[in-house]
Amino acid sequence: MAKQIYLKPELRFPAFSDDWKALKLGEVFEFKVTNSFSRDNLNYEYGAIKNIHYGDIHTKFQTLFDISKEMVPFINDEMNVNRISEDFYCREGDIVFADASEDLNDVGKSIEIVNLNNEKLLSGLHTLLARPIKSVFTKGFGGYLFKSNSVRIQIQKEAQGSKVLSINVGRVSNINISFPTLPEQQKIASFLSAVDEKLQALKKKKSLLEQYKKGVMQKIFSQELRFKADDGSEFPEWEVKTLGEVCEEHLLKNAGNNYPEVFSVAKHKGVINQIEHLGRSFSAKEISHYKLIFPGDLVYTKSPTADFPFGIIKQNRTGRIGVVSPLYCVFKPKTYSLGYILHEYFSSEINVYNYLNPLVQKGAKNTMNINNGVFFNGAGIILPIDHAEQTKIANFLSAIDEKIEMVQGQVDKMEVWKKGLLQKMFA
Repeated sequence: MAKQIYLKPELRFPAFSDDWKALKLGEVFEFKVTNSFSRDNLNYEYGAIKNIHYGDIHTKFQTLFDISKEMVPFINDEMNVNRISEDFYCREGDIVFADASEDLNDVGKSIEIVNLNNEKLLSGLHTLLARPIKSVFTKGFGGYLFKSNSVRIQIQKEAQGSKVLSINVGRVSNINISFPTLPEQQKIASFLSAVDEKLQALKKKKSLLEQYKKGVMQKIFSQELRFKADDGSEFPEWEVKTLGEVCEEHLLKNAGNNYPEVFSVAKHKGVINQIEHLGRSFSAKEISHYKLIFPGDLVYTKSPTADFPFGIIKQNRTGRIGVVSPLYCVFKPKTYSLGYILHEYFSSEINVYNYLNPLVQKGAKNTMNINNGVFFNGAGIILPIDHAEQTKIANFLSAIDEKIEMVQGQVDKMEVWKKGLLQKMFA
């Protein structure tokens, strides 16, 4: 056995002062056999045995995995599981690692199984199933230990590959892990679990606000929900208008490079500073030929995303003048509020698809072959024409957006705080 090393974390509860014990992961865990069932071998409707797919560890499972609170797929009945030993089924206290990822930050991402609810569960494709061989961990501590900064850095260093990074049992077994006495572990696990519960409550609050907004927008655009004028009178009927009737394209360029801020256009965040969104600038060194985009302007990207195969349409809500790619189509709505409404209308994948599908021809390298004149004269959209009604709708939706942004800000702050805890509470 390797010589034990003793450590202390930077931040800990005042009742504890003992050194932490350090061992190799392979001295504390043994690895069990996992299966290689693909998504095609799984379903969410029926079955006797559930299966952990590595993609779900990356995208949705909580650090402390409670099967009664997670959407976990079943293994299809036709798949043969008879030869799988009972010893290879997941148990409470097991750690399941995702052994592959294209992103270094996600390789080796893990969960701890804390509740199986008497259900049968297997660890599947691209996972490593680690089981404690010594009673050194209290329930919940291992889940956070393997999220800690000290362990994550080691796992990332052990990752191999170019396009797809991966880890294996041999390399993971060699990383160092440190842990305190069981009472201190329990205190840490309980505290971080409470932090996670608060974080999940905030995320749920945000999700409910987004669902509410989506429902309200459906009612607004179907005219099931109508606003009234300040004097109580009805606003005029909505009219069918082409984009060309309510917007005007402008081709203003960044002559003299007077506006250095380059914007990207994202499907969720909309118009956003490119460096803030992507981490660095992808623009050309010379941006005098880039198009200006003013506050309230709309922009059509003409480039596909997974959910928007014909491109996305967003409003500049930054309050700043910037520039966008010369390949984009930039246009000014008759009013800021109308632009706000069009932005929300085109936030729907269905609305964008229905509008652009008849107009766009895909060229080489997924470029969008669409003339701007054709774009502005597509199918008509039913829109409010009265400026006062436009303003009421925009203000109403903006108020919901502000609440969503406020909650997202709380989520962001708590995630930063939690990240700091995971750095300082583990040796």
